[in-house]
Amino acid sequence: MITHIQGRLIEKNPTEVIIDCNGVGYFVNISLHTFSQLPESEHVKLYTHLQVREDSHTLYGFTGKTEREIFRLLLSVSGIGASIARTMLSSLSPQQVMEAIAAEDVATIQSVKGIGSKTAQRAVLDLKDKIIKVYGLDDVSVISSNTNRNEALSALETLGFARKQVEKVCDKILKEQPDASVEEIIKQALKNL
Repeated sequence: MITHIQGRLIEKNPTEVIIDCNGVGYFVNISLHTFSQLPESEHVKLYTHLQVREDSHTLYGFTGKTEREIFRLLLSVSGIGASIARTMLSSLSPQQVMEAIAAEDVATIQSVKGIGSKTAQRAVLDLKDKIIKVYGLDDVSVISSNTNRNEALSALETLGFARKQVEKVCDKILKEQPDASVEEIIKQALKNL
């Protein structure tokens, strides 16, 4: 029903904010990720998810649509409620959540307080295909945390190549040779650029 809230930030805490919209103050629950992304200015816009229960109407706010979508996907998993989904997005960034699910990294998901091994496995089972389909992730996204890849990308950017072009070439190289050193990645990338 309420898809976003735009207004003046009245109060800001790590777990909630109060936003004034034309004289009405909205209490919005947020994750630590959203808290860290909030601008210093008074004027804010949060994408929201309204949870309606018999005894309460609870508003959750996110600085980006991707985080809100991940939150909604997590809610669809049996055993994960709004509180645990918010804790997950406070412990991990939305990108880390997506990568952990796409890579079937149950240990990372289980590291979140309140998630046991069965729930973590269920989250991977239920959400892997949806996340890969919606966000265009494939096995390559798992490589994104690779330090050799990041160093090679940085070096190639310094040489004047466009980031998007360089990322595609580096990911292709790492798919064929996951253990390639920084030098090997750069040499092969230069041949293909």
